Amino acid sequence: MTRKMFDLCADNDIRFSPYCCRARMALAHKGLEAEFIPVGFSRIAEATDGFSKTVPVLVDGETKVADSWEIALYLEDAYPDRPLLFDGEGGRNLAKFVEQWANMALHPPILKSIIVDVHDRLLPEDQTYFRESREKRLQAPLEEIQARRDDHRKALNAALMPLRQLLRQRPFLSGEAPRFADFIVFGSLQWPRLISDYQLLGEDDPVAEWFSRCLDLFDGFGRSAG
Repeated sequence: MTRKMFDLCADNDIRFSPYCCRARMALAHKGLEAEFIPVGFSRIAEATDGFSKTVPVLVDGETKVADSWEIALYLEDAYPDRPLLFDGEGGRNLAKFVEQWANMALHPPILKSIIVDVHDRLLPEDQTYFRESREKRLQAPLEEIQARRDDHRKALNAALMPLRQLLRQRPFLSGEAPRFADFIVFGSLQWPRLISDYQLLGEDDPVAEWFSRCLDLFDGFGRSAG
C-alpha cells in the first residue's frame, strides 16, 4: 500500500486528534484504504522527514499533504469518481465556515473541560511539552482550568445550539447523507470521547444522536478508531 497517514497518538495508541479524525473519516467516505501511522507530539517532524510539525499528514504515492482541510480538498480533487466530500463550490465554502466555527467555538470549551485528562493520557515524552505550551497559551495551570469543567461544558452546549436546532430537522448537517462538514464536527466530539470519561452531552441531545449515527458510518469505523 502506498497510501499512509501520520496520526497523532497518546499512550496505549489512543488516536485522539480531532483533525486526524476528520482526515480518517474523509478517507473512509471515499472508500480509500491507508496505513495509519501513530506518532506523538514530539516525533512529528522526525516521522514526516521535516515535512510538517503537525498532523495529519497524508502520503499518497508521491504526494504529501498536511492539514485535515487540505487533505479533504486533495481527496476530492484526486478521486472525483468516489463519494463526494463536498457538494460543489458552495459545499466547500459552507464546510470551511463549519471548520472555522468548530475550531473557534467548540474546541476551546472542549479542551478546557478535558485538558488534564489529555495530559495524563499522553505518551510520557509528550507531557512536558503539552503542559508548558497549553499553560502558556491559557495563562493558568491545567488543573485550575479543568476544575471549572462544568462551566466549560455549559459554554460548549450553548455553542452547539444552532447545530442542535438543525439536527432536529435532518439526520446530518449536510442533509440526508454526511459530507465533510459532518466529519469536521464529528472529529471535534470524537476527541473527548476517546481521551476522557467526562460526559459533555446528554444522551437525549440531538447532537448526541447525530454523533452516534456518525460513529456507525462505514461499518462502525468511528467506533473502532482509537
